[in-house]
Amino acid sequence: MLKIMIALGSVFATQQIFAQSSAPLASVQDLQLSLNAVWVVLGGILVFFMQAGFALIESGSVRSKNTINVLMKNYMDACIGGLVFWLVGFGLMFGVNTTGWFGWSHFASNQLDDWHWTLMFFQMMFAATATTIASGAMAERIHFVAYVVSACVVSGLIYPIFGSWAWGSMFEGEGWLKSLGFIDFAGSTVVHSIGGWVALAGIVVLGPRLGRFTRDGKAHHLPGHNMPLIALGGFILWLAWFGFNAASTVEANVRIGKIALNTHLAACAGAVMYMILALLRGKAILIRNTINASLGGLVAITAGCATMSPIFAVVSGLVAGILVTFVPLLMEKMKLDDVVDAVTVHGVCGVWGTLAAGLFLENNMFDSTVLAVQMIGVIVAFMWGFGIALIMFFILHKVLGGLRVSTQHEQRGLDYTEHAELSYPEFQKEVTFETESLNKRH
Repeated sequence: MLKIMIALGSVFATQQIFAQSSAPLASVQDLQLSLNAVWVVLGGILVFFMQAGFALIESGSVRSKNTINVLMKNYMDACIGGLVFWLVGFGLMFGVNTTGWFGWSHFASNQLDDWHWTLMFFQMMFAATATTIASGAMAERIHFVAYVVSACVVSGLIYPIFGSWAWGSMFEGEGWLKSLGFIDFAGSTVVHSIGGWVALAGIVVLGPRLGRFTRDGKAHHLPGHNMPLIALGGFILWLAWFGFNAASTVEANVRIGKIALNTHLAACAGAVMYMILALLRGKAILIRNTINASLGGLVAITAGCATMSPIFAVVSGLVAGILVTFVPLLMEKMKLDDVVDAVTVHGVCGVWGTLAAGLFLENNMFDSTVLAVQMIGVIVAFMWGFGIALIMFFILHKVLGGLRVSTQHEQRGLDYTEHAELSYPEFQKEVTFETESLNKRH
């Protein structure tokens, strides 16, 4: 009897010891999860702040008569991106994906655990970013309603489905590109190239702005109205990019320091390379091009920021600076009017960054198999993003009676014709009276 009591006492004591020792372990795990959630939400907030950066760059790059129109498009991108991604985008991108093509669950989710709510919020900001890239490229000539419809399609279909191939799923199964080993840590292709190819499709269908090219094909520069806005937008995007890249760890761990460093170095290298090339070519060093070169470096490093050493982050940025210098000249020769050079900065630099992530993969550099998978990814992204967007814009052109505003409206400016507002009423006296009359009728 005594032996039985001793044995029972030992069991009880052991249980108490394990119970006491497991409590701190659970507390540590809870603390880590809480830190992860705080970090990811902070990253999502920074990615949301990118909308402000895009809005400033795009509004400064257009003429004053189109400022409100551009700001409205960027503002609605954030609103549409949130609702549409919650309704369908998240499910297509991260739902149960047993086929490798797209998710089949978690549409309009209303019951998730706390961690998946956090991830949905973070990814929702990415969807809005991919959507807003095309806004600036098509500025000053696209119908506002047509643009809003296209933004719904990008947020709810084009971006999420390619994202499901490269990043899905969170629950069951995985995308077919992801299963091949495709490397795109934070979205050089998934976010930026997709947005860039949508922009390319848009400017192909729309055509150039009035006066952008002369009848004999010579390019005529249409300067933006506010360089300080562009510079401020560049700084904001650079700041927000640290959240874009570093928070893609979805963990608060020591990796974020190197990711942030690589991000910064690539942006610096892009701007410096543009400056050197401008000096060598005897050209003026322009603030708009300098900012675009740094943004090109940021796009380029986004795929490999977590998997390459700093020296190759610099190389990635230097090459991006070269691309941002010369690709717009090719675009001009092809008579493609991209107001903010979004196709170059996001589309082309996104391709380079994705290939660089394969070329400079730490501990496995210049592996032809890895590079082949990266090439498959960028080719498929172009075919999907450009192809579906081209079809979408052609359909919108037919259904809405024209994707592009009339010549008269383009000459007057879309602030007045699309929104019945003026961005600088004190200095736009020629239409102030007409605008006030129009407002009275609304």
